[in-house]
Amino acid sequence: MTNATAPSKKKKRSWSKWTIHLFPIPALIIYGMFVLYPIIAALSYSFFEFNGMNRGNFVGLQNFVTLFTKEPYGSMFWNAFKHNGVYFIIQMVVMNGLAFFLAFIIYKRIRGSEFFKAAFFLPRVLSVIVVGFLWKLILNPNYGTVNVLLEKLGLESLQRAWLGDPDTALIVIILVNCWFGIGFGVLIFLAGFQGISSELIEAARLDGAKGFKMLSRIYLPLMIPSIMIMGVLTFIQSFEAFELIYAMQGSMGEPYYSTDTLAVFFYRLAFGSSTASGSTSIGLGSALATCLFCFILICTSVFLRMMNKKDVEM
Repeated sequence: MTNATAPSKKKKRSWSKWTIHLFPIPALIIYGMFVLYPIIAALSYSFFEFNGMNRGNFVGLQNFVTLFTKEPYGSMFWNAFKHNGVYFIIQMVVMNGLAFFLAFIIYKRIRGSEFFKAAFFLPRVLSVIVVGFLWKLILNPNYGTVNVLLEKLGLESLQRAWLGDPDTALIVIILVNCWFGIGFGVLIFLAGFQGISSELIEAARLDGAKGFKMLSRIYLPLMIPSIMIMGVLTFIQSFEAFELIYAMQGSMGEPYYSTDTLAVFFYRLAFGSSTASGSTSIGLGSALATCLFCFILICTSVFLRMMNKKDVEM
Protein backbone atom coordinates (compact mmCIF):
# COMPACT_ATOMS: atom_id res chain seq x y z
CA MET A 1 0.00 0.00 0.00
CA THR A 2 2.80 2.34 0.93
CA ASN A 3 4.74 1.48 -2.24
CA ALA A 4 1.69 2.17 -4.43
CA THR A 5 1.01 5.62 -3.01
CA ALA A 6 4.67 6.77 -3.09
CA PRO A 7 4.83 7.37 -6.91
CA SER A 8 1.52 9.28 -6.86
CA LYS A 9 2.82 11.57 -4.08
CA LYS A 10 5.97 12.25 -6.11
CA LYS A 11 3.85 13.10 -9.15
CA LYS A 12 1.73 15.51 -7.10
CA ARG A 13 4.83 17.21 -5.74
CA SER A 14 6.41 17.56 -9.18
CA TRP A 15 3.12 18.90 -10.61
CA SER A 16 2.80 21.43 -7.77
CA LYS A 17 6.35 22.65 -8.47
CA TRP A 18 5.42 23.26 -12.12
CA THR A 19 2.14 25.00 -11.28
CA ILE A 20 4.01 27.56 -9.16
CA HIS A 21 5.89 28.67 -12.30
CA LEU A 22 2.59 29.20 -14.15
CA PHE A 23 1.29 31.93 -11.82
CA PRO A 24 3.57 34.75 -13.11
CA ILE A 25 2.54 34.11 -16.74
CA PRO A 26 -0.57 36.40 -16.76
CA ALA A 27 1.45 39.23 -15.20
CA LEU A 28 4.28 38.68 -17.73
CA ILE A 29 1.79 38.76 -20.62
CA ILE A 30 0.28 42.06 -19.38
CA TYR A 31 3.77 43.51 -18.79
CA GLY A 32 4.84 42.48 -22.28
CA MET A 33 1.73 43.94 -23.92
CA PHE A 34 1.67 47.28 -22.11
CA VAL A 35 5.36 47.92 -21.31
CA LEU A 36 7.79 45.94 -23.47
CA TYR A 37 5.81 46.08 -26.72
CA PRO A 38 5.33 49.91 -26.67
CA ILE A 39 9.06 50.40 -25.97
CA ILE A 40 10.10 48.11 -28.83
CA ALA A 41 7.44 49.58 -31.15
CA ALA A 42 8.54 53.17 -30.40
CA LEU A 43 12.14 52.22 -31.10
CA SER A 44 11.24 50.63 -34.44
CA TYR A 45 8.89 53.50 -35.47
CA SER A 46 11.69 56.01 -34.91
CA PHE A 47 13.51 54.61 -37.97
CA PHE A 48 10.57 55.10 -40.36
CA GLU A 49 8.73 58.02 -41.89
CA PHE A 50 4.96 58.21 -41.42
CA ASN A 51 2.16 59.62 -43.52
CA GLY A 52 -0.49 60.11 -40.87
CA MET A 53 -0.90 56.68 -39.28
CA ASN A 54 0.57 54.85 -42.26
CA ARG A 55 4.19 53.73 -41.97
CA GLY A 56 6.32 54.74 -44.93
CA ASN A 57 9.91 54.14 -45.95
CA PHE A 58 12.84 53.28 -43.72
CA VAL A 59 14.82 56.49 -43.07
CA GLY A 60 17.43 55.30 -40.58
CA LEU A 61 18.51 58.05 -38.19
CA GLN A 62 16.86 60.86 -40.17
CA ASN A 63 14.13 61.40 -37.55
CA PHE A 64 16.79 61.89 -34.86
CA VAL A 65 18.71 64.33 -37.08
CA THR A 66 15.51 66.28 -37.77
CA LEU A 67 14.60 66.34 -34.08
CA PHE A 68 17.93 67.88 -33.03
CA THR A 69 18.93 70.04 -36.00
CA LYS A 70 15.87 71.26 -37.93
CA GLU A 71 13.53 74.03 -36.83
CA PRO A 72 11.20 74.33 -35.05
CA TYR A 73 11.95 70.90 -33.60
CA GLY A 74 15.50 71.59 -32.37
CA SER A 75 14.65 74.75 -30.42
CA MET A 76 11.48 73.17 -29.00
CA PHE A 77 13.43 70.11 -27.84
CA TRP A 78 16.09 72.06 -25.95
CA ASN A 79 13.51 74.46 -24.54
CA ALA A 80 11.49 71.52 -23.18
CA PHE A 81 14.65 69.79 -21.90
CA LYS A 82 15.62 72.96 -19.98
CA HIS A 83 12.17 73.06 -18.36
CA ASN A 84 12.51 69.41 -17.29
CA GLY A 85 15.83 70.30 -15.67
CA VAL A 86 14.26 73.22 -13.79
CA TYR A 87 11.41 70.89 -12.78
CA PHE A 88 13.90 68.43 -11.26
CA ILE A 89 16.01 71.03 -9.42
CA ILE A 90 13.05 72.81 -7.81
CA GLN A 91 11.41 69.53 -6.79
CA MET A 92 14.65 68.27 -5.24
CA VAL A 93 15.15 71.47 -3.25
CA VAL A 94 11.57 72.42 -2.34
CA MET A 95 9.58 69.18 -2.29
CA ASN A 96 12.24 66.81 -0.99
CA GLY A 97 13.69 69.44 1.37
CA LEU A 98 10.31 70.10 2.96
CA ALA A 99 9.46 66.39 2.99
CA PHE A 100 12.71 65.66 4.86
CA PHE A 101 12.00 68.39 7.42
CA LEU A 102 8.37 67.33 7.94
CA ALA A 103 9.35 63.66 8.24
CA PHE A 104 11.90 64.60 10.91
CA ILE A 105 9.23 66.50 12.86
CA ILE A 106 6.83 63.54 12.69
CA TYR A 107 9.66 61.18 13.67
CA LYS A 108 10.23 63.28 16.80
CA ARG A 109 6.57 62.60 17.70
CA ILE A 110 5.49 66.16 18.36
CA ARG A 111 1.86 66.80 19.28
CA GLY A 112 -0.42 66.11 16.31
CA SER A 113 2.23 64.27 14.31
CA GLU A 114 -0.16 61.45 13.34
CA PHE A 115 -2.66 64.00 12.01
CA PHE A 116 0.06 65.73 9.99
CA LYS A 117 1.19 62.40 8.52
CA ALA A 118 -2.30 61.80 7.11
CA ALA A 119 -2.77 65.45 6.07
CA PHE A 120 0.47 65.58 4.10
CA PHE A 121 -0.36 62.39 2.18
CA LEU A 122 -4.01 63.32 1.51
CA PRO A 123 -3.37 65.23 -1.79
CA ARG A 124 -1.69 62.11 -3.19
CA VAL A 125 -5.03 60.29 -3.02
CA LEU A 126 -6.49 62.68 -5.62
CA SER A 127 -6.14 62.23 -9.37
CA VAL A 128 -3.47 64.41 -11.02
CA ILE A 129 -6.09 65.72 -13.47
CA VAL A 130 -8.40 66.70 -10.58
CA VAL A 131 -5.49 68.46 -8.85
CA GLY A 132 -4.68 70.33 -12.06
CA PHE A 133 -8.22 71.61 -12.61
CA LEU A 134 -8.59 72.46 -8.90
CA TRP A 135 -5.44 74.62 -8.87
CA LYS A 136 -6.38 76.17 -12.20
CA LEU A 137 -9.52 77.50 -10.50
CA ILE A 138 -7.57 78.63 -7.41
CA LEU A 139 -5.07 80.52 -9.60
CA ASN A 140 -7.66 82.10 -11.91
CA PRO A 141 -6.73 85.81 -12.30
CA ASN A 142 -10.35 87.04 -12.03
CA TYR A 143 -12.01 85.00 -9.29
CA GLY A 144 -9.26 82.65 -8.06
CA THR A 145 -8.65 82.27 -4.34
CA VAL A 146 -5.03 83.45 -4.52
CA ASN A 147 -5.76 86.83 -6.13
CA VAL A 148 -8.89 87.37 -4.02
CA LEU A 149 -6.88 86.70 -0.86
CA LEU A 150 -4.13 89.10 -1.97
CA GLU A 151 -6.79 91.77 -2.59
CA LYS A 152 -8.27 91.25 0.89
CA LEU A 153 -4.79 91.66 2.40
CA GLY A 154 -4.17 94.87 0.47
CA LEU A 155 -1.48 93.31 -1.72
CA GLU A 156 -3.02 94.12 -5.11
CA SER A 157 0.45 94.80 -6.52
CA LEU A 158 1.24 91.08 -6.20
CA GLN A 159 -1.84 89.98 -8.15
CA ARG A 160 -1.15 88.51 -11.56
CA ALA A 161 -2.25 85.96 -14.11
CA TRP A 162 -0.19 83.19 -12.50
CA LEU A 163 -0.66 80.72 -15.34
CA GLY A 164 -0.74 83.38 -18.06
CA ASP A 165 2.63 84.94 -17.28
CA PRO A 166 5.61 83.15 -18.88
CA ASP A 167 7.78 84.19 -15.92
CA THR A 168 5.60 82.46 -13.32
CA ALA A 169 3.65 79.70 -15.10
CA LEU A 170 6.29 76.95 -14.92
CA ILE A 171 7.29 77.77 -11.33
CA VAL A 172 3.65 77.73 -10.21
CA ILE A 173 3.01 74.32 -11.85
CA ILE A 174 6.14 72.87 -10.24
CA LEU A 175 5.07 74.18 -6.81
CA VAL A 176 1.61 72.64 -7.31
CA ASN A 177 3.32 69.34 -8.11
CA CYS A 178 5.42 69.73 -4.94
CA TRP A 179 2.19 70.18 -2.92
CA PHE A 180 0.77 67.09 -4.60
CA GLY A 181 3.82 64.85 -4.13
CA ILE A 182 5.22 65.94 -0.77
CA GLY A 183 3.26 63.28 1.16
CA PHE A 184 5.02 60.45 -0.65
CA GLY A 185 8.39 61.98 0.18
CA VAL A 186 7.39 62.30 3.83
CA LEU A 187 6.59 58.58 3.98
CA ILE A 188 9.90 57.58 2.34
CA PHE A 189 11.97 59.78 4.66
CA LEU A 190 9.94 58.76 7.71
CA ALA A 191 10.65 55.11 6.93
CA GLY A 192 14.34 56.01 6.72
CA PHE A 193 14.30 57.78 10.08
CA GLN A 194 12.47 54.89 11.72
CA GLY A 195 15.09 52.47 10.36
CA ILE A 196 17.90 54.20 12.25
CA SER A 197 19.06 52.23 15.28
CA SER A 198 17.90 53.74 18.58
CA GLU A 199 21.13 52.49 20.22
CA LEU A 200 23.16 54.59 17.78
CA ILE A 201 21.11 57.71 18.55
CA GLU A 202 21.44 57.10 22.29
CA ALA A 203 25.22 56.67 21.96
CA ALA A 204 25.44 59.97 20.04
CA ARG A 205 23.45 61.71 22.80
CA LEU A 206 25.81 60.35 25.44
CA ASP A 207 28.72 61.78 23.42
CA GLY A 208 27.07 65.22 23.60
CA ALA A 209 25.46 65.43 20.16
CA LYS A 210 22.17 67.34 20.09
CA GLY A 211 20.17 69.81 18.02
CA PHE A 212 21.60 70.72 14.63
CA LYS A 213 24.79 68.78 15.32
CA MET A 214 22.76 65.59 15.83
CA LEU A 215 20.83 66.23 12.61
CA SER A 216 23.87 67.03 10.43
CA ARG A 217 26.39 64.55 11.89
CA ILE A 218 24.18 61.56 12.72
CA TYR A 219 20.80 61.64 11.01
CA LEU A 220 21.82 63.12 7.64
CA PRO A 221 24.60 60.61 6.80
CA LEU A 222 22.36 57.70 7.79
CA MET A 223 19.54 59.09 5.62
CA ILE A 224 21.62 59.21 2.43
CA PRO A 225 20.09 55.96 1.01
CA SER A 226 16.57 57.40 1.45
CA ILE A 227 17.67 60.73 -0.03
CA MET A 228 19.13 58.98 -3.07
CA ILE A 229 15.99 56.87 -3.53
CA MET A 230 13.88 60.03 -3.53
CA GLY A 231 16.40 61.64 -5.87
CA VAL A 232 16.01 58.83 -8.41
CA LEU A 233 12.19 58.84 -8.16
CA THR A 234 12.08 62.64 -8.42
CA PHE A 235 14.37 62.58 -11.47
CA ILE A 236 12.19 60.04 -13.27
CA GLN A 237 8.99 61.91 -12.38
CA SER A 238 10.44 65.28 -13.42
CA PHE A 239 11.50 64.08 -16.86
CA GLU A 240 8.15 62.32 -17.40
CA ALA A 241 6.09 65.35 -16.30
CA PHE A 242 2.93 65.50 -18.41
CA GLU A 243 -0.46 65.08 -16.70
CA LEU A 244 -0.39 68.17 -14.47
CA ILE A 245 0.91 70.43 -17.24
CA TYR A 246 -1.66 69.06 -19.67
CA ALA A 247 -4.48 69.61 -17.17
CA MET A 248 -3.44 73.17 -16.34
CA GLN A 249 -1.98 74.47 -19.63
CA GLY A 250 -3.00 72.06 -22.39
CA SER A 251 -0.75 70.39 -24.97
CA MET A 252 0.91 73.59 -26.25
CA GLY A 253 2.87 74.35 -23.09
CA GLU A 254 1.23 77.77 -22.80
CA PRO A 255 1.99 80.59 -22.57
CA TYR A 256 4.45 80.68 -25.48
CA TYR A 257 5.88 77.21 -24.69
CA SER A 258 7.03 78.46 -21.26
CA THR A 259 5.65 75.30 -19.58
CA ASP A 260 6.65 72.89 -22.33
CA THR A 261 8.35 69.63 -21.28
CA LEU A 262 9.68 66.68 -23.26
CA ALA A 263 6.58 64.57 -22.56
CA VAL A 264 4.24 67.40 -23.65
CA PHE A 265 6.38 67.97 -26.75
CA PHE A 266 6.18 64.24 -27.53
CA TYR A 267 2.39 64.38 -27.26
CA ARG A 268 2.26 67.24 -29.76
CA LEU A 269 4.62 65.53 -32.16
CA ALA A 270 2.82 62.20 -32.17
CA PHE A 271 -0.83 63.15 -31.60
CA GLY A 272 -1.32 66.93 -31.56
CA SER A 273 -0.18 69.96 -33.54
CA SER A 274 3.56 70.58 -33.33
CA THR A 275 3.74 73.25 -36.01
CA ALA A 276 1.52 75.97 -37.37
CA SER A 277 0.29 73.58 -40.06
CA GLY A 278 -0.94 71.20 -37.36
CA SER A 279 1.01 68.27 -38.83
CA THR A 280 2.00 65.30 -36.70
CA SER A 281 4.77 62.76 -37.06
CA ILE A 282 4.73 59.44 -35.26
CA GLY A 283 8.30 58.86 -36.46
CA LEU A 284 9.58 62.08 -34.84
CA GLY A 285 7.53 61.41 -31.72
CA SER A 286 8.97 57.92 -31.45
CA ALA A 287 12.49 59.32 -31.88
CA LEU A 288 11.85 61.75 -29.03
CA ALA A 289 10.39 58.97 -26.85
CA THR A 290 13.45 56.80 -27.56
CA CYS A 291 15.84 59.62 -26.61
CA LEU A 292 13.90 60.34 -23.42
CA PHE A 293 13.82 56.66 -22.46
CA CYS A 294 17.57 56.24 -23.05
CA PHE A 295 18.40 59.43 -21.13
CA ILE A 296 16.30 58.40 -18.09
CA LEU A 297 17.67 54.83 -18.24
CA ILE A 298 21.32 55.95 -18.33
CA CYS A 299 20.96 58.58 -15.60
CA THR A 300 18.95 56.24 -13.36
CA SER A 301 21.56 53.49 -13.82
CA VAL A 302 24.30 55.92 -12.76
CA PHE A 303 22.27 56.99 -9.70
CA LEU A 304 21.66 53.37 -8.70
CA ARG A 305 25.33 52.48 -9.14
CA MET A 306 26.26 55.42 -6.90
CA MET A 307 23.67 54.26 -4.38
CA ASN A 308 25.04 50.71 -4.30
CA LYS A 309 28.58 52.04 -3.93
CA LYS A 310 27.49 54.20 -1.01
CA ASP A 311 25.76 51.24 0.67
CA VAL A 312 28.97 49.18 0.38
CA GLU A 313 31.03 52.01 1.91
CA MET A 314 28.57 52.33 4.80
